[in-house]
Amino acid sequence: MKNILYLGAAFLAVSTGPAAYAQSATDNADDYLIVVSAQRTTPLELDREAEEELATGPDAAAFIARQPGMALVDNGALSGQVQMRGLFGERILLRINGQHFATGGPNAMDPAMHYAPMALIERVEIARGTAPVRDGPGLGGGVNAVLKQSGFGKAGALAPQVDVSAQYRRVDESVAVGGMAGLANDRIRIGAIASYEKGDDTRFPGGRVGGTGYERAVYGVHAGFKAGPGELSLEYRRQDTGRSGNPPFAMDIIYFHTDFLRAGFEGELAENLTLEMHIAYAGVEHRMNNFDQRPAPAVAATRQSDTYADTLGAGLSLRFGVPDRHIRVGADFEQIDKGFMLYNPLAPAFYIHPLDRAKSDRIGAFAEARTTLGLIDAELGVRLDRHGASTQVPRFGPGVPVGPANLARAFANSDRDWIGTSVDAALRLSADLGSLTPRLTIARKTRAPSLVERFSWLPTEASGGLADGNIYVGTASLKIEKAWLAEAGLDWNGQSAYARPLVYYRRLDDFIQGVPFDATPGVLDTPVEMVAATSGDPTPLRFANVDAEIYGADIAFGTRIAGPLRLDGVASYVRGKRRDISDNLYRIAPASARVALAWEAERWSLAAEALAVAKQQKTSATNSELPSKGYVTFNLFGHWLVRDGLRLDAGIENVFDRYYVEHLAGYNRNSGSDVALGARLPGAGRSGFVRLRWQM
Repeated sequence: MKNILYLGAAFLAVSTGPAAYAQSATDNADDYLIVVSAQRTTPLELDREAEEELATGPDAAAFIARQPGMALVDNGALSGQVQMRGLFGERILLRINGQHFATGGPNAMDPAMHYAPMALIERVEIARGTAPVRDGPGLGGGVNAVLKQSGFGKAGALAPQVDVSAQYRRVDESVAVGGMAGLANDRIRIGAIASYEKGDDTRFPGGRVGGTGYERAVYGVHAGFKAGPGELSLEYRRQDTGRSGNPPFAMDIIYFHTDFLRAGFEGELAENLTLEMHIAYAGVEHRMNNFDQRPAPAVAATRQSDTYADTLGAGLSLRFGVPDRHIRVGADFEQIDKGFMLYNPLAPAFYIHPLDRAKSDRIGAFAEARTTLGLIDAELGVRLDRHGASTQVPRFGPGVPVGPANLARAFANSDRDWIGTSVDAALRLSADLGSLTPRLTIARKTRAPSLVERFSWLPTEASGGLADGNIYVGTASLKIEKAWLAEAGLDWNGQSAYARPLVYYRRLDDFIQGVPFDATPGVLDTPVEMVAATSGDPTPLRFANVDAEIYGADIAFGTRIAGPLRLDGVASYVRGKRRDISDNLYRIAPASARVALAWEAERWSLAAEALAVAKQQKTSATNSELPSKGYVTFNLFGHWLVRDGLRLDAGIENVFDRYYVEHLAGYNRNSGSDVALGARLPGAGRSGFVRLRWQM
């Protein structure tokens, strides 16, 4: 009953951001794509090509989490992950400027959206329910964050293009500046991007969340050349993340040094024959420790870790036909080299490589057909991938205790190579009936286990971003995850209102989740449990294949009430359960609703927004997950177009300074904080902000 009351409160509250939740595709060849853009700097148009959104934190994941079916897994100011209909992490096909890559941290301190600062985001493309097979394998949907770039202009001399913004936020005393500057004509475009962000500890009603400060800088160049029938594009980007706190983890970020390179070509080779090709590289270097940004432990427990991840990928496809009626065939590959070393900088003899020179590779091919059958638009895609994974004999120093040393020797004598094959398929149907567009998706999707899930022989907290305080080990014999998806919904667009309801069911076979290491948890009768106990957890978990299911519904809706007064909102519900035992899936977002009431004049707006989140009691006993309470928060926003190209946004978040705890937030591990050790991290308190954006 309380869940219903919390959701009802949101619908009755006065609420929204300065932008509507109406969503639409910008490419009629893929009308399953939701496009979310940053605020425009020209007068608002009634027929929008994309939704505008407002998010003030540095984490792009929070920006995306405002959409239906989405939620934020808050692991730190720069380490948030996107949950999409119950799935998150590597199960979602996450990309930046179309580039997929491996994160550098074994605990996903740098998830994909870590590399998409808000000051540089132009738009975010969200593939509903399931990503098309041409984008690669992946268990759930897809997200592609597109950063600002110069665009082709008019014929003649190169003309300047500028898109920059600056923001101040009170709750963490943060500043963020960044943008793009370039030159372009109808044949050449060149540009540079840069951003810098710095914030202090986040405040909440009752104190501050210690160790949540952050610092990040990004800079890069890009160019595009129209050559014959198409465009050749080049891009280089460098990101330097400085000292940034991660209280849900055992360590904090000291640095991430990351380079991105990408080259691509797209163009028509002949009438109705289009070629797309790209090659890309990403290289991550990362250091973290447990003493720089939190009270230092005893000398024997001092830890630092150096990690790396290199990703090389390429793809090629040919499209025969026109955008809404064609056949596309293609192939792609990806190669990942990853590893990390754990050591005590105060005791040089203690060092160990829990993941040592690990590699994975994938080569795949796909075919897609898109056609029209009467009123029905249909897209059918199939892909086949061959996967491989291996790792070297782990190295360790003479100061490593006998327990971990014996585990390393045992792993060295085990099978450390794996090969597997996956098959993905997706059928998407829709029918344009004027104001009503029904949709149906049926798909089979897969995901190969990560290197951490498969080859983590040493009991550590490396879990791919779960940040739950549990110790995990991998399982070399893990099978590929498989999901069967059925999804049905409709888009209704009236003269003054819209609604996008959708329901879905996903059956998960060989789903990978932490389970008790053996049949006698708490009894130290194996070397793994004994080593885990010395690290403070006598009940380690191992990654294993289980059977599960996820189902739910979400909706985006809105109406123009009278004149410039409009109401918009989203609501989401997701349920995740094990099928092999009586338990719930771990870390599933509770039901939520966000509604907003806005007065939108031609050059200014005022809006109020309410977010209602239900309690979550359907938690995982296997993972010792705690329940959470529901809450309601309120925000106020406004914007003013000072002139065309110059926009000022301002507002107050959490207006009533409500204390609340998000269910997906991590648990505090930093003793230098006003949050108790082991408690879930609270949400940010009341905060004012101001942002200025200039485009030309």
